[in-house]
Amino acid sequence: MTLSVSERLRRFYNQFSDDDHVLVIINADPDAIASAMAVKRLLWRKTASVTISNINVIKRPNNLAMIHLLGVNLTHVNKIQEKRFNRFVIVDSQPDHNEAFARFKYDVIIDHHPETVYKAPFQDIRPKYGATASIMTEYLRAAKIKPSARLATGLVFAIKTDTNNFARHALMEDVRAFQFLFKHTNTHLLQKIERSELKRDFLKYFKSALETMRVRKGRVFVHLGSVVNPDVCVLIADFFMKVDSINWSIISGLYNGKLVIIFRNDGLRKNAGRIAQLSFGHIGSAGGHKSMARVEISVETLNDIIDIKDDKILLRWIRNQVTRRGETV
Repeated sequence: MTLSVSERLRRFYNQFSDDDHVLVIINADPDAIASAMAVKRLLWRKTASVTISNINVIKRPNNLAMIHLLGVNLTHVNKIQEKRFNRFVIVDSQPDHNEAFARFKYDVIIDHHPETVYKAPFQDIRPKYGATASIMTEYLRAAKIKPSARLATGLVFAIKTDTNNFARHALMEDVRAFQFLFKHTNTHLLQKIERSELKRDFLKYFKSALETMRVRKGRVFVHLGSVVNPDVCVLIADFFMKVDSINWSIISGLYNGKLVIIFRNDGLRKNAGRIAQLSFGHIGSAGGHKSMARVEISVETLNDIIDIKDDKILLRWIRNQVTRRGETV
């Protein structure tokens, strides 16, 4: 039975009381940050406190700009004293998505990624939605809350980011959420955040990608070697999708003891999440949506398979994995 938004909101509120101390745990990106902001607004004056905690180190320029310009207070999970909290919420992720989430037992899960096996007392998982921010906007509307300019701006940026300006996976519900929020948005703040995509230090990776890319039948493969931030791979993957002759972009890099592989396609081709899972799921974490996916494989595992010190050999191995184990892209 499909629940109404009002009923979902009622069940969400039933998880909390006015003396609760709530911890919202996220893997911080625009959708997760904005969704956590919405949870905090929903629980304002309904609980004793709400703290937002990120499991990742935030380095991507527009994420940092979003946090600064919207006044978001985040506390890294390593600084969290778990005993201070008695209610735990996760948004835009699920506990199985990262080992750092396993530390907590969750009362609430709200997400738009495919459902995993973990169950919580309350969960609202809608994989067909383009962004968790769209789900949270429905909660705000059901609660008759007018979002502040900063909250609306964050939610709009999240929807734009996760749907690639509605060029990838999205529903009419995402469009309706955007339309509702936009009239409350500070467009000057939004433009500032959107323009903060690159650091000067990232430019060398674009140079390397252009010099070493392998292109065949509309598919571009690049291995960047060691990167200062895996978001570099995301930026370059998105960059290549702006080239008219490219319909698949598969970019990899080594970061913090892991090989990170980012998949992008034009949304007209085969399922990126499925191909990532078929190609690399047997040796690492892999998954995503039709037009975007991510893989992470530990270097320890890779060392038993391939010489990761040779970028050309590693790139060839990635290409072979995709075309042999997965469906040919």
